[in-house]
Amino acid sequence: MTEHNASCRCGQLRAIASGDPVRVSVCHCLACQKRTGSAFSAQVRWPADCVEIEGVSKEWTRTADSGQTTTYSFCPECGSTVHYSGGNFPDVIAIPLGALDDPYIVDSPDYSVWERRRHDWIEIIDEDVEHSA
Repeated sequence: MTEHNASCRCGQLRAIASGDPVRVSVCHCLACQKRTGSAFSAQVRWPADCVEIEGVSKEWTRTADSGQTTTYSFCPECGSTVHYSGGNFPDVIAIPLGALDDPYIVDSPDYSVWERRRHDWIEIIDEDVEHSA
């Protein structure tokens, strides 16, 4: 079974995901823009029982406009978010694409969400990507 390793910038916090991801998405919401410091976020999700976490993390829980909560786990040393869970997908763990040791494991996302917050200069061009406002 294929393993996908992710880590924070200092290497103290790690996530090891086994098998194929169940969802690859980009999100353009303002909360994801703030979390990443970028124009959007990209994340890969695996079933929770396929992800092993190593190291010490600090957690922060955010309530979205929908009323659902997401808990973000980040390294207390360098501040990198390595994984998070909750929201619409309570039984999976999301790993930011950029935290993966090999972030080129996918050709394109399956989903592009919160596109009403998408910057005009961003275009998700793969015809198989599902788009939602």
